[in-house]
Amino acid sequence: MAQSRLRKLGQYLRPHWKAAVSGVLALFIVNFLGVRIPLQIRDAIDTLQVTFSFDQVFYYVVLVLGMASATWIVRMISRTLLFGVGRQVEFDLKQKLFAHLLTLEPSYFAANTVGDLINRSTSDVDNIRRLLGFAVLSVANTLFAYALTLPAMLKIDVKVTLLSLAVYPVMLILVQLFSTRLRAQQIVVQEQLSDLSELIQEDMSGIALVKIYAQEENEREAFQRRNQELLEANISLALTRSTLLPLLPGLASVGLLVVLRFGVSAINEGAITVGDFVALLLYVGQLAFPAALLGFTITAYQRGEVSVDRIETILTVQPKIRDRPDAIALSRSQVQGQLTAQNLTFAFPTVSGTVKPALQQVSFTIQPQETVAIVGTIGAGKSTLANALPRLLDIAPGQLFLDGYDITQVRLADLRGAIAYVPQDSFLFSTTIKNNIRYGEPGADEALVIQAAKQAQIHSEILNFPHQYETIVGERGITLSGGQRQRTALARALLVDAPILILDDALSSVDNQTATQILRNLSEGTHRKTVLFISHQLSAAASADRIFVMEQGAIVQSGTHAALLGQTGLYKTLWNQHQLEEVLQ
Repeated sequence: MAQSRLRKLGQYLRPHWKAAVSGVLALFIVNFLGVRIPLQIRDAIDTLQVTFSFDQVFYYVVLVLGMASATWIVRMISRTLLFGVGRQVEFDLKQKLFAHLLTLEPSYFAANTVGDLINRSTSDVDNIRRLLGFAVLSVANTLFAYALTLPAMLKIDVKVTLLSLAVYPVMLILVQLFSTRLRAQQIVVQEQLSDLSELIQEDMSGIALVKIYAQEENEREAFQRRNQELLEANISLALTRSTLLPLLPGLASVGLLVVLRFGVSAINEGAITVGDFVALLLYVGQLAFPAALLGFTITAYQRGEVSVDRIETILTVQPKIRDRPDAIALSRSQVQGQLTAQNLTFAFPTVSGTVKPALQQVSFTIQPQETVAIVGTIGAGKSTLANALPRLLDIAPGQLFLDGYDITQVRLADLRGAIAYVPQDSFLFSTTIKNNIRYGEPGADEALVIQAAKQAQIHSEILNFPHQYETIVGERGITLSGGQRQRTALARALLVDAPILILDDALSSVDNQTATQILRNLSEGTHRKTVLFISHQLSAAASADRIFVMEQGAIVQSGTHAALLGQTGLYKTLWNQHQLEEVLQ
């Protein structure tokens, strides 16, 4: 598992290997100079002890100052390069995650909350950025520091060097003991943070509902509980880190005491000079800094390790609905608009394993430019059928056809480009009405926007808004009424001018008269579309060329309004209920 994560980190770094290598090489130069400076100080002390002169002092001061300045400059270059690599990886991962999420089917987002996905795309990516910036710099710096410094120390005095490093095995044992606990605690923190993000996202999206039912206090308490759980998880993690981090530099500093104790004896014995003694002190001090950073590096690694797993959980998900290698290209101009179903059956997966098909043996043929209304009771499978046509559901091959082509063999972009779909939830973006209407055709001019709005019976109301088509609709179109949102979404679909239009109860908030007029507009003229009108508004559905009546996932009746009224069945029952409701209103 650890090797797998390291491979993933290597893959993240690969596009930026030149900058990473340059940063590591710069660190090598920094540590090389770091080894040379104590040696120059040693030489200065030993030389000045024999023959002291201000010229020599000035020479060594300038020399050491020059080397220290060069070290500072190169260190800044190395930090800029390596931290820059971390930022580039952060950018790449965010782009990759967003692009991958766009390929996944709607069912994935039904099973995974938006708050958790946002947290993984921001907080977890940030953890990986820190790992590949700070942690790489720290590890490389530590390796070079020890690889270059230890030989220099051993050359001065083997015994004092080995005694000063005797505490390092204890440090490694501490790191091993704490690393597992740190990783487990980091997982808990990330999960609690995701839970908190989910609650914030849900409450902000449903703020009107919270206020309508006066649930502010309950939501406040729910937030407090999750926030408290996150606080406790963070405190637990902080306690572990606060225990480990001071221990490492503290133990490393013990090496200074060892050098003081045994170094003085070595001077007295003539084994080393005073300059050697000072150099050893400086070297041990230099090694203490990487040791101190080791704790921070472990923390960054544990965070990044957890985040790599959470990120890869998303990236390894393969979209269930995707183009086949031999997918058929079908331009919009080629599409006539014939829709055919042959024994269409579909069931949603369930946790219990029990399967109850949402669609059962559905068969029909809808001719080009025909308007077909689909009616039925709630849960009859009408929306499932609407979602199946543009392959928002994973439909098996050989069941649905567009102009004789199996929709599972047609390129997704071409299939969906031929179908304008207005779902039940008339989602609008937080931008202007004009931009919402031309979302499917961003380059459409204002004349086409107005034409689509007129077809959707929303133009006159838009003109009454303070800024007309430049009016900002707010998040999810909150500033518009339900009927205005639905007709704006319809105008968006009409502007695309696809040969097939699916309205999935998309006019439920529009009065019967307006809905009937809209449907009549779609059914007339020289540029007619194939229209599927799913609705509970039977007055509007009655004007369709044909009506499909669905019950328990099957089409139980089919025909014109007049023909269905002449039959005993569900449609007649629904129509009588509709007439009674009209009288009672």
